[in-house]
Amino acid sequence: MEKILIIGGTGNIGFPLIKELSSNENVQMIAGVHQPEKEASLFAKFANVEVVKFDFLDPETFYKALSAVDRVFFIRPPQLAKPKVDMFPFLEAVKAQKVKQLVFVSLIGVEKNPVTPHHKIEKKIIELEIPHTFIRPSFFMQNLNTTHLADIFDRHDLYVPAGNSKTSFIDTRDIGAVAAKCLLSDKYLNQELEITGEVALTYAEVATIMTKVLDTKIIYTKPSLLGFRQTMLKRGIKKDYVNVMVMLYLITQLGNAKKVTLTVENVLGRKPTSFEKYVEDYRDVFLG
Repeated sequence: MEKILIIGGTGNIGFPLIKELSSNENVQMIAGVHQPEKEASLFAKFANVEVVKFDFLDPETFYKALSAVDRVFFIRPPQLAKPKVDMFPFLEAVKAQKVKQLVFVSLIGVEKNPVTPHHKIEKKIIELEIPHTFIRPSFFMQNLNTTHLADIFDRHDLYVPAGNSKTSFIDTRDIGAVAAKCLLSDKYLNQELEITGEVALTYAEVATIMTKVLDTKIIYTKPSLLGFRQTMLKRGIKKDYVNVMVMLYLITQLGNAKKVTLTVENVLGRKPTSFEKYVEDYRDVFLG
């Protein structure tokens, strides 16, 4: 029996991961969440999931969450942008637990971008000599129905500062499926898996696809990085989070998000979810 701690089990990667593993009788999952009393109902239908309180900023929550755990999965919460303060204490606790594997959802091209939080987290994991798998996805399709939903829903506008660059979007459900494979096999230990969708698209092409699938005109206004930053700050989004977003879209403008890999197909034995399929699946979210 493998005991796996999944941090962020309510999220758009963690929850699909739990669903993938829920039918495996040889897996016991610990879902680390902020408010277990409130969020436990989400996991009630899964017999092999225990819900515990977890907070990266509260080391007192680490011990129970990590107790007798064999493997750990986590993704950096976007609002936590200072790894030395908000991630390293947890990584040191994982090291002390002597887990078999730590699966971290990082970022494609992160090895070339030392200023990103993801780069610093990867480096710390390696320094601590924790057996690991780094999943390095391209931009999430689900960013559109979360971070950018208000602009799409209210104004039918893709308000994203990506210029004319291409992005090989990946569905977070595919990330969860890849993570499940990694957690069930030592085959991927100490590897970096770059995962993307099947094609790279410009945001103008994304707007065209969304228009067709939703039967509603979606435009791409192509804001500047500065204009985007100012707008996000005016909306009350925390500065550290906004700065990370701007940095990632700068990387996109430089052409670093267009890479397409076959990793999803190689790991899962099927093609990645298409952008058209993603939009159709989230139709009710985009249109209300």
